[in-house]
Amino acid sequence: MTAPADEFDIIRSLFAPLATGAGARGLIDDVAILSPRGDIVVTTDAIIEGVHFLPADPIETVAKKALRVNLSDLAAKGAKPVGILLTLLWPHSRPAAQIADFARGLGEDLKLYDVALLGGDTCATPGPLTVSITAFGEPYGARTPSRADASIGEQVWVSGYIGEAFLGLMQLTAEPDILGAAPEDRVDYLAARARLHYRVPQPPVAFARAVAEFASASIDVSDGLIADAGKLAAASGVAIRIDADAVPLLGGEDYVARHGAAGLMRLLCGGDDYQALFTAAPESRGAIVEAGRAAGVVVTLIGEVESGAGVRVVGADGRELPHAAGGHAHRLGN
Repeated sequence: MTAPADEFDIIRSLFAPLATGAGARGLIDDVAILSPRGDIVVTTDAIIEGVHFLPADPIETVAKKALRVNLSDLAAKGAKPVGILLTLLWPHSRPAAQIADFARGLGEDLKLYDVALLGGDTCATPGPLTVSITAFGEPYGARTPSRADASIGEQVWVSGYIGEAFLGLMQLTAEPDILGAAPEDRVDYLAARARLHYRVPQPPVAFARAVAEFASASIDVSDGLIADAGKLAAASGVAIRIDADAVPLLGGEDYVARHGAAGLMRLLCGGDDYQALFTAAPESRGAIVEAGRAAGVVVTLIGEVESGAGVRVVGADGRELPHAAGGHAHRLGN
C-alpha cells in the first residue's frame, strides 16, 4: 500500500502546475481572480463513484468525465469555457498514487479545451470518490438560451449520437453482449466506442458558438433524451415531437434492429449522452447543418415544437410510440 498523501503536497506538486493562469495565483491563495468582459455563465456538477462512474474505471477517465459533463452544460448554453474550480473528495480506500494519474488526465483535458484551473479544494473522505467541478464560461452571443425559450413551429435538433453511453455502461455491467455478435469487427468497434463514450463523454464544445447564434431554447442531454426534452417542453409550455427514425444512433442502430421499439426507448431514456438538445427557427436549418459540418460535430434535426405538453415519440408510420417519463433522477433522503 502507498502512504497517504498530504493535501498541501498534492496541491503544490500535482495541481498547481495545471493552474497556469495568473488569476489562479499559483493555487497558494484562498481565492482566484476572474476578469470578465461581460456576463459569466456558471454551472456545477459532481460525479460520484458507483453513481456516475464505476469503481474500476481508469482514474484518468474519471477526471475527464468530471470536466466534460460541465463543459456539456456550457456548450448547450452557447458559452466558451474559460475556467474551473475543482473539489476532490478522495476516499481513504483509494491509493494516493492514483491522484497523479487523475491530475494527468485532468491536465490533458484542460489543455485540449483551453480551460484554466482556478482553484478548489481537496479533502479526505470515508465515502466514495467524489469529484465536483464548477465551470465558468463566456457567452458567445448576446443572449444565453434557456429551457423556456422554445416556440411552436420551431425545429428540434440534437448534437452527437444518442444511446452510446448507455450501451457502454450495459457492456461494462449487466449486458456484456448487448451489441450482439456479428459482424465481429463492427461489434468490436462499436463496443469500444460505447465504452469510451460512457467513460469519456464527447460534449459539443466546438458547436457552442452555433448554439449561441441559432438556438432559441436549449438543454444539455444528460438524464436521457426524452427526460431532458420533457424538461425543455415544460419550461417553455409546449410539446416536443421526436421523430423516432431521425434520432442519431450508431451502435444503437444494431440494438434497435434486434429489440425494436422497446430497445429504442431504452436508448432514448438511458442518459449520459452529454449532448445539446435545442430548438431553432426552420429558416436556420441550412446554416445549422453547415455550422455542424464546420465544427466537426454531428447535428441532426429530430422533431418539432408543437402545441400541448410533454414529449411525443412518433414512428415512421405516424403512430405514437409509448414511453415512460424515463431518464435519471436522484432520489434524496428516505
